[in-house]
This record gives sequence, structure tokens and C-alpha cells, in this order.
Amino acid sequence: MGFTRVGIVGSGIMAAGIAEVAAVHGHEVVVRGRSHSSAEKVRDAVAASLARQVAKDRCSPEARDATVGRLAVTTDVDAFSDVDLVIESVVEDLAVKRHLFVELDQVCDGRAVLATNTSTLPVVELAMVTDRPEKVCGIHFFNPAPAMPLVEVARPITASDETMAAACGFAERCGKEPVVVKDQAGFVVNALLFPYLNHAVRLLEQGVADKAGIDAAMRGGCGFPMGPFALLDLVGMDTSVAILDALYAEHREPQYAAAPLLRRMVAAEHLGRKSGLGFYRYGD
Repeated sequence: MGFTRVGIVGSGIMAAGIAEVAAVHGHEVVVRGRSHSSAEKVRDAVAASLARQVAKDRCSPEARDATVGRLAVTTDVDAFSDVDLVIESVVEDLAVKRHLFVELDQVCDGRAVLATNTSTLPVVELAMVTDRPEKVCGIHFFNPAPAMPLVEVARPITASDETMAAACGFAERCGKEPVVVKDQAGFVVNALLFPYLNHAVRLLEQGVADKAGIDAAMRGGCGFPMGPFALLDLVGMDTSVAILDALYAEHREPQYAAAPLLRRMVAAEHLGRKSGLGFYRYGD
């Protein structure tokens, strides 16, 4: 099973990044946004990203034009009636995703694979609201999708070998390295990463060092490209708390209980780069 025509649901950073990756590597891509403006925002984001690549001589103008030509945007879910694969990248809310998968199952051809970009929610619960549970899996890209080489391919207990092989093949054709993971909250990367980020916040709360000092320590002592507070600002405090809550709900381990400061920052809308203020200030 190979994928030629790919549908993407969502209009955020991840949806735009996945759309770009798929289109760059020759797939016909249809992106569905909730409104015309949000759908066009995805097209604009992809075009802007490709323009930066052209300016850096990493992409030719001809390749840019061909990629944009393979990308269509819509507000109509019926546009997915003839796709081979749909990747959902909407808000991390299980009820929202369940409703969407019911809709996708009704619209998409029976041969199509339905995938979620979640890294925390149980894929099997999305599979079981469809009439094709064997054709549902997780395909988790990392932000920014065009640059990050890893894709976690999550296997719910309902997925067939054919579905998993096709999902891994898609990731490889997109120039990524697929790693098959168990359908468990956090998979591999977030299950390891977020206890580390959470503990960094606890060290800050305890006054062990200030945020700049902790970031510098992890860059200089561990060789990490950025410190935990810069990374939390990139991920977003709201997203980070949602991931920690999902990990805690599944495992009930103290390391996954979100530090109080993170919740207070979400309440204050100090979300990081997306709001202009997190642990650091942006846009000044």
C-alpha cells in the first residue's frame, strides 16, 4: 500500500509543516481548515517556508513552484473522499478527535488509512470509533516538521501489519526516520523529555539556579542545543501541561505531575513564543 494523495486536517504550525514535507516529497496534498482564512494561512506558511529555502539556495524556484502546485486547501471535509492517507493534527482533545475520526471514516474511501499526529492521546480510542480500526495508526511528526528527522509511528493493538508498513513507508518517502512505538502516552520522546522539562521547572521553583543558569548548564554540560526553559517556550506552556496531564493520567507517577508554576503560567497566558511571553520575552 503506497500513498499518493494525502489529506491533512488542521491549520496550525504542525499541519503546515506536515503539508510542506509531504508536498516537497511528491505527494498531492489537501489541507482542510475550519475556515477559509485558516486554510489559506497554511498555504501562506508553506509558501513562506519554501521562499526562505530558495533564498538560502536550498531549493530552486522551479521546485518551490512545483511543491506549491501540489498543495490545495479547503474547508470541506468531502475533499478527502479520494485520498489514500489522512493525518489529523488538531487540538489535543480526545472528544474533538473522536468526532473528527467518525466524520473522516464516513467520508474517506474504505482503502484510506486514518492517522493522528498526537503524541499523548490513545490512538486505539480513535480507531474504535471507526469501521476500519485496522487502518488507523499514529504518525507523529516533530516540530518543525520540515527539519526534524524523526517520525514516531504508533501502533494501536487494532492496526494491521499492512497499515504499519504503509505508514513507515510514507515517513521514509518523506525523508524521515520512522520508529515504531507502542500506543502508550508519550510514546518514546515525550515520555522521556517531559519529566526532564518538568523537573527543570521544579529546580527553578526551589531556587537551585535561575532559568538562564539552568539553560546554560544543560547546553554546556549535556551538549543540548537549547536549555529546558527555551524549549518549553518553543513547545508552549499549554501544550506542555496537556502532555504532562496525559502522561500522569496514564501512569500516575509523580514525575508526570505538572509543576505548579507551569499551571500558573497557563492561567496568566504566558504560553511562550506563541504569546510573546513565557520564561523569556519575545518580539521586543
